[in-house]
Amino acid sequence: MPLLRLDNLSLAFGHRALLDKVSLEVSRGERVCLVGRNGEGKSSLLRVISGEVVADDGELWVRPGMQVAYLAQEAALDSSQSVFAVVADGLPELGQMITDYHQAVSALEHNQDEVSLQRLADLQHALEAAGGWQLEQRVERVLSRLQLDGDAGFQALSGGWRRRVLLARALVSEPDVLLLDEPTNHLDIEAITWLEDFMVEYPGALLFISHDRAFVRRLATRIIELDRGQLASWPGSYDDYVRRKAGQLEVEARHNALFDKKLSREEAWIRQGIKARRTRNEGRVRALQDLREQRRRRRDRVGKADLQLDSGEQSGKLVFEAEHVSVSFDGQVIILDFSTRILRGDRIGIIGPNGAGKSTLIKVLLGELPPDSGTVRRGTRQQVAYFDQQRAQLNPAATVMDNVAGGSQRVVVNGRDRHVAGYLQDFLFPPERLQSPVSTLSGGERNRLLLARLFAQPANLLVMDEPTNDLDVETLELLEELLMDYHGTLLLVSHDRAFLDNVITSSLVFEGNGAIGEYVGGYSDWQRQKQAADKSAVTPKQRQPGTQVAAGAAAARPSRKVRKLSYKDQRELDGLPARIESLDAEQAQLEQAIGEPGFYQQPGDVVAATLQRLEQLGAELEACYSRWEELEGGA
Repeated sequence: MPLLRLDNLSLAFGHRALLDKVSLEVSRGERVCLVGRNGEGKSSLLRVISGEVVADDGELWVRPGMQVAYLAQEAALDSSQSVFAVVADGLPELGQMITDYHQAVSALEHNQDEVSLQRLADLQHALEAAGGWQLEQRVERVLSRLQLDGDAGFQALSGGWRRRVLLARALVSEPDVLLLDEPTNHLDIEAITWLEDFMVEYPGALLFISHDRAFVRRLATRIIELDRGQLASWPGSYDDYVRRKAGQLEVEARHNALFDKKLSREEAWIRQGIKARRTRNEGRVRALQDLREQRRRRRDRVGKADLQLDSGEQSGKLVFEAEHVSVSFDGQVIILDFSTRILRGDRIGIIGPNGAGKSTLIKVLLGELPPDSGTVRRGTRQQVAYFDQQRAQLNPAATVMDNVAGGSQRVVVNGRDRHVAGYLQDFLFPPERLQSPVSTLSGGERNRLLLARLFAQPANLLVMDEPTNDLDVETLELLEELLMDYHGTLLLVSHDRAFLDNVITSSLVFEGNGAIGEYVGGYSDWQRQKQAADKSAVTPKQRQPGTQVAAGAAAARPSRKVRKLSYKDQRELDGLPARIESLDAEQAQLEQAIGEPGFYQQPGDVVAATLQRLEQLGAELEACYSRWEELEGGA
């Protein structure tokens, strides 16, 4: 029996139907990911289920006694309470009592009079009688796992930390149905990984919206797609959905082309019939009218965004050179003895927890913040474009058009003079949206608008701070392709693991205590290098008390004897690079074949065999890399 059900639900804003008689069931234990383009109505659907929005028609049924919790896309709560109180508010019955107890304990630190002691005792008895201690521990546990200070004021937090608090409030009640709208926004990778682990073990039903493909791949047991007002269910993994959806779109396009050809032929017949004959086949006329009505009702899929970026004039070969840079704030070390050299064309990913100093590093490199020590040398002819995750460059009260063109009707993009309406259509803004204020746009639409604003200007140095937040996967993948072909230099701050893997060529990783490590490749490459380093780390033998060993000797002495590879293992190690290259080439060939328009027109056994071989290649490559690391660790 489902926990919730939608029956013929409809919702429209203005002339556009977001939900057109949709139906859906969600059962306990399901982890359903809701996907679709920005502006299709995904967030509106969650708000309907949560009760924030009432549907125009249809029925929403939630099993009696079931609790539903909802985390919205935007951190809209403006509370003067402490973080602990905001999170405890997620407990429907005992939240206020737990908050009062927490405040009473804090008050005793400053005033231990009889009144305060008696109040604390009364609250203790009340919590014991209501069985509230377990709930209080639950609040503390969630606060700890999300690294939240319960005594901090909610209003004083940044947007990212507020989102963490609201996520904690949604999680603490352990609802039967949990609705999450872009839960990974503003979370660092450590918090995202924790959330994944938490959700995998979650006993209730989960319905979530996310652009984070690694997050979706880990969690989703079913994909629900919202497309042109309709819901389609895709059982299985996200990768299964991607493959099957591509085949469906191809079939749809072929069907529409045949339909349009038939309609055109019948239109031509009716025109000739009027001229050549006094009487016409009335049945055929009625059939033509039916075709016209079908075409009128058909909602064509909006074309893909067309993202283009003008890399401007070529900058100098050297972009940045930092030597022994250190930065501290209020006695806390943010950057310690950091040196690097960034050249033209490098695509650098900056990885680290929230608050580690990623924005500080960017400001130091760009010359906006002087280092406490060390030097930063900047190259010549730099044209900088900066993508701010807070979207501060957008004026919420101004229209979509004015935010890009500043009141003009024309923009110059890649040396071409274009009308702003045509340019914005490349970013999937239809003409009727151009005069809408930015405040009415969804989070993903605002991100697309900021990209349009930035890409209208030439830039050979692109600085992007969390550009993937709220973007639909299709636009995100187009942005990936654009950045991979970008001829300028890229500094990218992101917690999107798949995006980092696909775009960047090297990583700067905040490793704690101000240390910044530099690694070749993306997030997964960093993880492999880190794991290999951890495995090969040398641990000095524990010394008995009173024994003194010179520091240099202790560091040089291994805790265990390093194994020398046998002749067979050495031959295997020497042959692995060629093996990996061969597998990579075959994988690329198959991926290209799958991308061909006629791939899914082949016999089913041929398609299945190709997809199966692609999966085998992925497993073989992973095994080869693991074996390589194992052998190198023993060399």
